[in-house]
Amino acid sequence: MSADEYRRQLAALAEATALRDAELLATERAYHDGAATATAELVRAEAMAAAAERRAGALTISVAEVDRESARIWRALRGLHRRRPGWAGRVGEPPEPVLPQSADLGYPDQAGPDAQAQALLDRAVRRIVRARRGAPRPSPPRRVLPLLPVVGAAAGAFTALFAIGLLTLCGWFGYTTARVLWVAGWSAFFLAPFTGLPVAAALLHRLFDSRLDVGAIGLLVLGGMASASGISMALAH
Repeated sequence: MSADEYRRQLAALAEATALRDAELLATERAYHDGAATATAELVRAEAMAAAAERRAGALTISVAEVDRESARIWRALRGLHRRRPGWAGRVGEPPEPVLPQSADLGYPDQAGPDAQAQALLDRAVRRIVRARRGAPRPSPPRRVLPLLPVVGAAAGAFTALFAIGLLTLCGWFGYTTARVLWVAGWSAFFLAPFTGLPVAAALLHRLFDSRLDVGAIGLLVLGGMASASGISMALAH
């Protein structure tokens, strides 16, 4: 082996050794980087688990508070029902809680279900407080005012037709029964424009927790008078 060949082999060996060292260094660096990334991910996962556990505990406390408040409001409502037997229906045991849908489960900044539950509790409290103190309920919402003449007209038309039916029956019976039917028929006919008042009052109280004011009463009576008059004139011809 000549000296030149020996030097070439030494140079190739040195190049292979340098390449091996570079690849080994890159492998070690990649290993350390991967370990650091895995450690960071593990720390992040542990932090997220701890935050989820804290939120679960907070939600458990919130649910317990809502349950206690709901039970208190329900007891107050049952006591108020006993003092006011004229209320429609009977207040029984508290209903079972409704489980939230999957779309309602979010993080604390997405306070949709909590806000809705709080709004329902606040509305129930306001209704009970008003009923206890005898405070006047608000006037009907503006969006229902155009419907009041329709309700008055429907109730007035039904009562007017009932009154006309009673008056028609007068000719089928004797004097005493005919007089009773005549008085009942004309009384019902004169009361026809006002028969929509109790119906509208019940609907407004149940649906909107409001009362009839002077304007609403006028709209109901106007609708009842129009329908009763129209039926009377139609039958007169």
